[in-house]
Amino acid sequence: MTIDLALLWPPAGAAFRVIIVVVFLFWLISLARRDVSVIDSAWSLLQLAAAITYMHAVPHIGPRAWLCLALILVWSLRLSIYITWRNHGKPEDYRYQQIRERNQPHFQWKSLYLIFGLQGFLGWLISLPLLIAISDTSSLTIFDGVVTAVFIFGFLFESIGDWQLSRFKANPENRIRVLDIGLWRYTRHPNYFGEFCMSWAIYLFALHAGGAWTIIAPLLMSTLLLKVSGVALLEKDIGERRPEYRRYITNTNAFFPWSPRKS
Repeated sequence: MTIDLALLWPPAGAAFRVIIVVVFLFWLISLARRDVSVIDSAWSLLQLAAAITYMHAVPHIGPRAWLCLALILVWSLRLSIYITWRNHGKPEDYRYQQIRERNQPHFQWKSLYLIFGLQGFLGWLISLPLLIAISDTSSLTIFDGVVTAVFIFGFLFESIGDWQLSRFKANPENRIRVLDIGLWRYTRHPNYFGEFCMSWAIYLFALHAGGAWTIIAPLLMSTLLLKVSGVALLEKDIGERRPEYRRYITNTNAFFPWSPRKS
């Protein structure tokens, strides 16, 4: 199926405006709480907001659109609720604290574009495969079943990884230890790997509809996870703060799951 790109500009523009409103509201919350970490709770909601906007904006809705909306809905709400629960009552994430220190004075105003505006724009770019997939009104095929399985695999990988980590941290005895069992035995970032799988699954839906050009979205997401705000930033100085993590790095793959190396 080939989709007329000219017809996609109105829904794309509508989603961009909705996303800007969402990040602006979360920026206001960050001002009240003096904590820009709230953007982490908003990140998955940006994709949900875009998906709902696309559903309202496209002229016709097919079964693939409902399938994509259902997948994004479950993923988005689970991740946002989990991150909100995880961060409740805790200080601002140290990574954001470092950004705050580097951008004084008046960081509270600068954060509107440095943190919230930037993530809103990135979230919009990453949502473009969703627009193509939701615009596709053709019947579902076996291919859709395979892609859905990839998405569910990523969703479970991320969800189980988060659950295992939350259980591990709930035990005070593990405060200086490193989680190296369960999914964390095979990759140092199962949650990021799960996110990676889901972003590429959505792209495959778009590819089926002739949206090969939207490959910019999963490539961008992969770059963020591996080189920018994900693995690279999280592990920048973790070996200094937690010496046991250096052994973990030696034995365990950073991203793609694989059997741990022997010490």
